[in-house]
Amino acid sequence: MKLFRKNMDPRCAYCMRGQQINDRDVMCVKRGIVPVEHHCHAFRYDPLKRIPPRPATLEENHLKESDFSL
Repeated sequence: MKLFRKNMDPRCAYCMRGQQINDRDVMCVKRGIVPVEHHCHAFRYDPLKRIPPRPATLEENHLKESDFSL
């Protein structure tokens, strides 16, 4: 899994021109206060603002010794 994909969906939450002010809104230099899902033609991706999803956890209580033998 790549963290810095080239085909990233544009969102104001990931734009270098915006600053997230709460869970739903972003303060944009160009547009003012907009929703995090919004984007415009001035979108510039900032990979440091993106928080990748957490990896899946291993459910250890469902595993048996036979799961690890050939």
